[in-house]
Amino acid sequence: MSAAMCAFILTLSSALGPTVVSGVLGAPTHVRLTSYDMNLVLMWDPPEGPASSIVYSTQFKSSVSLDFDKVGCVNISNLECDLSRLNTIFQYAKYTGRVRAQSGTESSAWMESNPITLDKDTVISSPDVSLSSNGAAIEVSIKDPVFMISALREVYHSATYNITYWQHGQREKARSKSNIQQSRVVLNDLDPWTKYCVQVQIIITDRNPSKPSAAVCESTTSKAEAPWVAAVVTFGVVAMSVALVVVAVLYRKHISHFLCPKDALPQHFKEYLLAPPNSSMYLAMRNSHPPDEIYNQVSVIADGRTPEEPLEAAGSKQPDAT
Repeated sequence: MSAAMCAFILTLSSALGPTVVSGVLGAPTHVRLTSYDMNLVLMWDPPEGPASSIVYSTQFKSSVSLDFDKVGCVNISNLECDLSRLNTIFQYAKYTGRVRAQSGTESSAWMESNPITLDKDTVISSPDVSLSSNGAAIEVSIKDPVFMISALREVYHSATYNITYWQHGQREKARSKSNIQQSRVVLNDLDPWTKYCVQVQIIITDRNPSKPSAAVCESTTSKAEAPWVAAVVTFGVVAMSVALVVVAVLYRKHISHFLCPKDALPQHFKEYLLAPPNSSMYLAMRNSHPPDEIYNQVSVIADGRTPEEPLEAAGSKQPDAT
């Protein structure tokens, strides 16, 4: 073969690229590493061109490792692999993933993803918000999103809430409260008998805030009493109860003597009550004898009649009167 022909073949091969080489499997495309609420998911698109029975294997490495020393998913047909379920993920580490395609005995080249640092790049979802009306005030209850690794307050110690609220239909006049750390907040600068809507967002220093929550609405009712009124009433009741207990303990003997007096009767009362009665009627009744009872003796004599004999026949004979 002449040198000119060899040069022509090499030039043509370079121009057409590796796709003309048979038996080489295309690699996955658009490989990216994502994190949502502190999880770690490697995603990709299938190789370009026709292919059948393709499976994928993944690997990943952390910032403390130079090589891809951790195995992810093996021989899967899905286009994503949840690496956070392997229980080897640390919330402050930096990670990079890679994936390759396999079809029969053919394997593609490894394709690496973008690196991400979990605590800086994870997308934080919106908090859960609920409202309860208390007179002319509304209490806002906030619940943090659930993280795959650790918890929001353990990873972001300085996290605060930004609360935005407005009258229903007047979003352009919204007011806000920022740098809130409590999970329960009372909005008390509201009008009675008015519907308000509330939206909450998590704010973290040196990173993007969370997604805002969905707007939640609640109506106020009549103007509530000032909190100090209930506090004063409660304090008064408690103070009175304590005072009564103290008085009862200190003066228990006096109270017992008052309720159950033990004073003795005067001596002349005792002599009068213990002296025998001296009335004439009482003496006559005591010395009198019981009257004699008047009675007649009765004797019962059998008449000799049978039980079947009529009473008239037996009673026809009367004893003679003396």
